[in-house]
Amino acid sequence: MTARHRIAYQGEPGANSHIICKEAYPDWEAVACASFEDVFAAVSDGSTDLAMIPIDNSIAGRVADIHHFLPTSDLHIIAEHFLPIQFQLLGIPGSSLDTIKTVHSHIHALGQCRKIIRKLGLTPVISGDTAGSAREVAEAADPTIASLAPPLAAEIYGLVVLAEDAEDEEHNTTRFVVLSKEPNEAPAGNGPTVTTFIFNVRNLPAALYKALGGFATNGVNMTKLESYMVGSEFTATQFLAEVDGHPEDLPVRRAFEELEFFTTEVNVMGVYAASPYRAAKT
Repeated sequence: MTARHRIAYQGEPGANSHIICKEAYPDWEAVACASFEDVFAAVSDGSTDLAMIPIDNSIAGRVADIHHFLPTSDLHIIAEHFLPIQFQLLGIPGSSLDTIKTVHSHIHALGQCRKIIRKLGLTPVISGDTAGSAREVAEAADPTIASLAPPLAAEIYGLVVLAEDAEDEEHNTTRFVVLSKEPNEAPAGNGPTVTTFIFNVRNLPAALYKALGGFATNGVNMTKLESYMVGSEFTATQFLAEVDGHPEDLPVRRAFEELEFFTTEVNVMGVYAASPYRAAKT
């Protein structure tokens, strides 16, 4: 009997990361991990084959902590997936909009559902995880407590839906990347591709401007550029960038050649097929 493939995610069963694992890898075992550090470790030590990590949200921006782990993880990005975020207001059977007084969820979920919280006059209570807040409500068995969590959480923890589509913005979407211990680059010339890389600029005047100039002059679209401090040194800066295209495409290759003149290190973290979601939103 062939062993079942496993994919790690951060959060409790029913979290958004769990949902995207089920959608993207329906035949795989989704493995819940308490922290992002545990997720990275699960792939690194071979406990799981892959990891599903949220990296950006259309409202909240970049996901905190991920940039601390990516550069030193020695893992490779092999795919990306987008998940429209949906929150439901959940309570125990027998509860209603009239009985609930407090609402539990992750701090980001509470921030993304301010309208319904204000409309119902609820007191927000921060939980470590959206799905975890649903579990807490189920365990408390208190009709005055509700949870803001994804639809899957209601099914898993036996809660009733008091209000659907509780999120403030319809366009609320999270981008996830899939991490692997082994590289698996998408072939060149086989459709839209994304290249993710990390680089450190030389300590020279206008080094960043010059480093990025090659992408502009070669017509390469840079879709992401974020800076991070390296260690405790305020003068050392690392950049995470993404561009449309494959390193074997002539414009991208030329841009990388120019980049090397003004950097001390360039590390390509992944070359993978662009999600169809990108084209649907352009």
